[in-house]
Amino acid sequence: MQELGRKLTWAEKSSLALKKHHPELRDVWGDVKSSIPIVVPERAAQPAGLKVTLLPFQQESLFWMRKQEQGIWHGGMLADEMGMGKTIQMISLFVSDLKRPNLVVAPTVAIMQWRNEINAHTEGMNVLVWHGASRVNNPKELEKYDVVLTTYAVMESCFRKQQSGFKRKGLIVKEPSPLHQIQWNRIILDEAHNIKERQTNTAKASFELQSNYKWCLSGTPLQNRVGELYSLVRFLGGDPFSFYFCKKCDCKSLHWKFTDKKHCDDCGHSPMQHTCFWNNEILTPIQKHGIEGPGRIAFKKLRILLDQMMLRRTKIQRADDLDLPPRMVIVRRDYFSPEEKELYLSLFSDAKRQFSTYVDSGTVLNNYSNIFSLLTRLRQMACHPDLVLRSKTNGTQFLGSDEAGEATICRLCSDVAEDAIQAKCRHIFDRECMKQYLSTAGDITPDCPVCHIALTIDLEAPALELEANIPSARQGILGRLNIETWRSSSKIEALVEELSNLRSQDNTIKSIVFSQFVNFLDLIAFRLQKAGFSICRLEGTMSPQARDATIQHFMKNVGVTVFLVSLKAGGVALNLTEASRVYLMDSWWNPAASFLSMDRIHRLGQYRPVQAIKLVVEDSIERRIIQLQEKKSAMVDATLSTDESAMGRLTPEDVGAEILSCDIWLIELL
Repeated sequence: MQELGRKLTWAEKSSLALKKHHPELRDVWGDVKSSIPIVVPERAAQPAGLKVTLLPFQQESLFWMRKQEQGIWHGGMLADEMGMGKTIQMISLFVSDLKRPNLVVAPTVAIMQWRNEINAHTEGMNVLVWHGASRVNNPKELEKYDVVLTTYAVMESCFRKQQSGFKRKGLIVKEPSPLHQIQWNRIILDEAHNIKERQTNTAKASFELQSNYKWCLSGTPLQNRVGELYSLVRFLGGDPFSFYFCKKCDCKSLHWKFTDKKHCDDCGHSPMQHTCFWNNEILTPIQKHGIEGPGRIAFKKLRILLDQMMLRRTKIQRADDLDLPPRMVIVRRDYFSPEEKELYLSLFSDAKRQFSTYVDSGTVLNNYSNIFSLLTRLRQMACHPDLVLRSKTNGTQFLGSDEAGEATICRLCSDVAEDAIQAKCRHIFDRECMKQYLSTAGDITPDCPVCHIALTIDLEAPALELEANIPSARQGILGRLNIETWRSSSKIEALVEELSNLRSQDNTIKSIVFSQFVNFLDLIAFRLQKAGFSICRLEGTMSPQARDATIQHFMKNVGVTVFLVSLKAGGVALNLTEASRVYLMDSWWNPAASFLSMDRIHRLGQYRPVQAIKLVVEDSIERRIIQLQEKKSAMVDATLSTDESAMGRLTPEDVGAEILSCDIWLIELL
């Protein structure tokens, strides 16, 4: 204590207690640094069974992955920036050492792309897309395939039915998970940041999968907080970094086991006497001290760990290999119209008053969901007032009950469907519009004009009633508007101006428009169609086959120049290199979401210069969100960068997103 010149922190006291009962922890960081060599990538030979030629840096990663599987980690994190071909790098590992079965868990939008990539670049590899109600549940059948592709949602559902069961005829029935009964050769988590929250069922389901080798693929393994890396380390089986230790005895466990919530199931000591090694050594010091003192030491420890298990290259570092065109990020700043400004200020005043009530009563911590809802409404108001005023949940707060009604909308003409019928894919059309659409197809079996899979619809079916079709089809905000008197917003008009200028310069350039709010995409689609743009949409409710068909429709049809994409449905794992413009319609708290969206087009296979345009309403909450994104980005870059000087460039303010409590950020925003 005299050598430090200060009192020991709580984490340092915990470390001393841990080392007393767990001798293996006394010099764990020194042991990791000295005894586990860092694999220096070298170029591996081109795999014989791979049809595509690997770039030099991809050959290096193949060498690195092989060595990692031979080391103590039996895998690792491949964290190359988005668009550098992580999928093909992992396929090259399959080809170089193909032992079945292998499991790939990916976002729903990505599994068809994995299948297409494997089929295109390999010969004779047996692939199964394990998704949908008709999937086989016999583990022996799954083991016959070289690669099984499934989604995080399916994995979580199987695990939940195994652990908690489900109701059937009034009884709780537990069903073994086929995925968790198999000893896989390799398990690959694509977009592995999907398990970043350790307490979620999705993360727990991934932790329980068994394999010889495990891999995490993510261009953004760290998005908001250093603590998010824990789940990836835990999945990879990092010992002792992901374990819980008792400070009173030699008890050690991967799981927090307190059945009675008072005593450890193994040693009997209280929860206060147990601590997660990751929290104690890395997370808590950074949260409490930022980059000063113990926090700086924690960042160095994290760097030691990541050097051993992670390989990350950026596009700038490998520019010569990639030969990508330049990418320009533009922030377009617009202002509210007088009417929009008045509505926004009114909502802002209400939100600030409500937040002050929580602060005065000391209930901020108990009302985070309500506060988050207030901020979300401010963000929506910056996009279009109708997202708040005509909201399905809050609409009656601003409008009379007679004004808040909902009509059935035809997905072809975006007008009220007077005689509504529904296709097998659940999209609703006006009967007359559909007759005209089918008449133009001639003898060819047409595709659904929304999801672009083969259209099946009964023109003689009885007309739908609104109440009857709500459970099976999303009506959207257009059904709650008076289309004839509807007015656009400043932000939508800014987008129309951008796209119109682009069309006048070069009508072959394709664009992608991202928004987090699906109702906002409804309004954008309606306005763009009125302006004469041919569009298609990617929606979260689409099946993998419908998503793949929609993507192919956009990529292969020259006349379809605008692709509207929900940020959650298509912000990751898409390859859309036919487009060279991205428009980000609303800013998210997480800067990684913006980068992921931009890199749907700035990736291998892109030959045109790329522009990413962020549309920001300057006199709104969005300006503050952009500032918050910049601080978070600086923290993420410093943590993941192998450049020692990156940490030196980090300021205490940049670590604000990590060390400041949420209520301080909310005060800043409000």
